[in-house]
Amino acid sequence: MSTKNWPHNGHGASDPGRDRDDLAVGRSSVDTHHHEPDEHTRLLPNRVDSTSISYLSPDDPAVSPYNLWTVRLVRAITVIFTCLTFICLLFFAVPSQPARVVSIVTAALLLVDVVMMLAVEKTRHEELWVGVASVIWATLMAVWAVAADRTVQWGKTEEEERLTGRPETRRTLLEWVQVLLSSIMLTLVSIVVLLTTCTLTLRALDARVAPPGERYWVDEDKYQIHLFCSGPKLDAHGNRTTTVLFEGGEDAVERELWQFADNAVKNGSIARYCFADRPGIAWSDAAPSPLSASMASDVLSQALSRAGEEGPWVLASAGIGSLYSRVFSSRHGQEVRGLLMIDPLHEDLLGRVGAPGRGFRLWLQGVLSPCGLDRIPAAILRHRSARDRIYGGSAYQSGGVIFAKLQESLVANSLTRRDVVSSRTIQYRTTPVVVVTSGVQMRKDSEWESKTRRLIKSGGLWRDAR
Repeated sequence: MSTKNWPHNGHGASDPGRDRDDLAVGRSSVDTHHHEPDEHTRLLPNRVDSTSISYLSPDDPAVSPYNLWTVRLVRAITVIFTCLTFICLLFFAVPSQPARVVSIVTAALLLVDVVMMLAVEKTRHEELWVGVASVIWATLMAVWAVAADRTVQWGKTEEEERLTGRPETRRTLLEWVQVLLSSIMLTLVSIVVLLTTCTLTLRALDARVAPPGERYWVDEDKYQIHLFCSGPKLDAHGNRTTTVLFEGGEDAVERELWQFADNAVKNGSIARYCFADRPGIAWSDAAPSPLSASMASDVLSQALSRAGEEGPWVLASAGIGSLYSRVFSSRHGQEVRGLLMIDPLHEDLLGRVGAPGRGFRLWLQGVLSPCGLDRIPAAILRHRSARDRIYGGSAYQSGGVIFAKLQESLVANSLTRRDVVSSRTIQYRTTPVVVVTSGVQMRKDSEWESKTRRLIKSGGLWRDAR
């Protein structure tokens, strides 16, 4: 290959670095049409004429709102409702007495639901205007269905008498099939409405049970948290009494630790205690999503502040509640005198809480919970009381608890895990911690045992009081 076209330096040798620079400059000048700036030169790049970003024409088919999944979801929901309306229109011209009776029963049940929602303060507070408006709209639609069916029956009879001289009582096979299908579908809807009415009745009956403590507005007055305290705030010398702050595990404090706390006060082990229900559990309202451990600790701090509770604290918790106590302790280090954790959950095991299968089961339970498929038989056959449904053995069946556990599951392995890991860094190293573990559980679950031992021994901070 000839080398006469390659640039040379003064000694006749090629300079590779200079060659690359010259080529880069040449390409730049060709690509950008470089010219000296003058009074017409733009100070900011022109987005339309820019060569770095290529925009499509507004008439291009690719420019469509269907590129967004939210728009596609809304369209799919609209199509589903349109299909349901089309199915209803198939039976519109074939009125029947059974369908009309079932529709009247459905409308009456929905009217009862509206009255209970508006009359009972607790249900009105929990459902908000969205739930009340939804039931009112469903009631109006049920009344409209009855009126439409009755109008079609009247028109059919009038036309048959006018054109044939008598009303027709016979039906074709196709009409009988239509009557059968419409009656079955309306009966299923009526059964769902009946179950929902029974569940709403149980909730209205449960509202008669007053909480033992007070409910305080938190998170800019969006919802209320239930807080209960027992014992004197000041001792005999006028000093603030150390308060044991209990945090429940998988169940409410009222079921797990309330009796234990009362007995401790009676035998003189502690002088005062408090506990708060996490959002969605027992008498506390459900919180907006997402809700991580740090967010739950923040609303607990707000409730304590509004109640005038300042500590000092000894935090006692069980199960997954120990994670919330650790986050709370890291944020109130000077006010926390110690921690007592019973069968604590290690943050490395949060993957079990946030497992997709568990989340799907909770979601499915939440969808079916308004029907009360387990609450209604438990109340009728097993004689479950209101306290059982609020914080006892049947509390897991309530929609609020299911929603709270679903919230917990969705952020367990992300936000909550991050909060707990961060709390270990800022936790006061001088805060005494006692861990009470279950020997039975440790023998059954080797991973739980190893994580618990690591929690006990990490950094010399934890002491095993098993």
